[in-house]
Amino acid sequence: MKKQVDFICNNDAAIINTIKLKKLSLFATLLFGFFAFASAQTKELEKLISQLPDVQFKKIEPPTNFECAYEIKIKQPLNHSDTLAGFFYQKVFLSHKGFKRPMVMVTEGYNRKKNTICELSELLNANQISIEHRYFGESLPDSLNYDYLNLKQASADLHHINQLFQKIYAKKWISTGISKGGTTTIFYRYFYPNDVDLSVPYVAPINNAYEDQRIYAFLDTIGSAECREKLKAVQIRLLENREEILRRLVLNNKESDASYTYLTIEEAFEYAVLEFPFSFWQYGHSCNAIPNAKDSLEALVIYFERVSSITFFSDEIIELYGPHYYQSATEMGYYGYQTKGFEKLLAAIPTTSNPHATFLPNKMKAPFSGDLLRNINSWLQTEDNAFIYIYGSIDTWSATAVPPIKKDHSIWFFMEGKHHGNARINHMTEVEKIKLITTIEQWLSLKINDNLPANK
Repeated sequence: MKKQVDFICNNDAAIINTIKLKKLSLFATLLFGFFAFASAQTKELEKLISQLPDVQFKKIEPPTNFECAYEIKIKQPLNHSDTLAGFFYQKVFLSHKGFKRPMVMVTEGYNRKKNTICELSELLNANQISIEHRYFGESLPDSLNYDYLNLKQASADLHHINQLFQKIYAKKWISTGISKGGTTTIFYRYFYPNDVDLSVPYVAPINNAYEDQRIYAFLDTIGSAECREKLKAVQIRLLENREEILRRLVLNNKESDASYTYLTIEEAFEYAVLEFPFSFWQYGHSCNAIPNAKDSLEALVIYFERVSSITFFSDEIIELYGPHYYQSATEMGYYGYQTKGFEKLLAAIPTTSNPHATFLPNKMKAPFSGDLLRNINSWLQTEDNAFIYIYGSIDTWSATAVPPIKKDHSIWFFMEGKHHGNARINHMTEVEKIKLITTIEQWLSLKINDNLPANK
């Protein structure tokens, strides 16, 4: 009897082993087929890219769940209306999922150092193309003639890239960007309304003046009166003890490479103090964490540096954001700093008018024109644009959000308690996320399998 059992068991084992071998063989065949298919797709994509005019590319490590990725340089005219003005090469990252997948077009407002995947691409299981803004990062002309740094030319860059890659990716196109990148996608849609099927700007301000007064109204009313008073009390204490505070700031930053020649360190300090409430709300700091103004100066300095670092007004940062300041000072508008209540405490910066938050390259003069802002604000209110706007309710930049109105093909999310850094889809409530997904599915006629991280 025992021998019979052993025989049966051994026979079963043999059968099981045979089945396992067949499964492994099938898996290996499927895996080989997958890699063969993937390899064929990659070869086909590289062939198609190589056929695009004035495009250079190199293969890079693909992000997780993407088949392949490339860093691309695209030749762009400085002036799309006159190629005699010269050219530059614009840096682009392409991450490929499949030719039949949608394309998410990330419109950067600044430079693009790395190939990172945005949550919208993950949500839509889409391809992604990320485009560095002209005059930032590696997308620089040989000579920085700022005459060609304007929203019309920047939008024409995006249009050119869109038209090139529409030849490869013929499915739905979605543009998106965060902060100034979100503003870029709005202006891009204004100049080229038919390039994409949907635009999703995050925390994107659209100002209405060189010094948009709505910023002041927001800072005067956001949060509780107690919280606002605590912020102001810290500002006053800092200014009243400027010499000691400056000494501590210099000591704390002695190992940094920050220099202060564009602004003196005294000017940088005063700007940082005035910037303090703007930065506090922009990134959603806690009112409970604000130190008492009567606390030690060391405690105030530590907190102050965390919220509104003086290095933001150093030569290095001003140079880094120089093109942004130029755009703000000429076309996009920006904000200033209220000096009311601080007039007797400010010694380095003028108080005859509100000092502006733009610091132009080489202290150049650049006249502001509000024509484009007036045109786009009117267009955003009157045209049915297919936008999904995402803002944080406590973000200072929500003060200059695109004002919500009833439209059939635009919706707004003002996420409660969220700020500039976390007003994102994966932080939405379940109700908000369902509304967003349902809207995208209806407008783009596609099915979304939500694979974003759980709400936080």
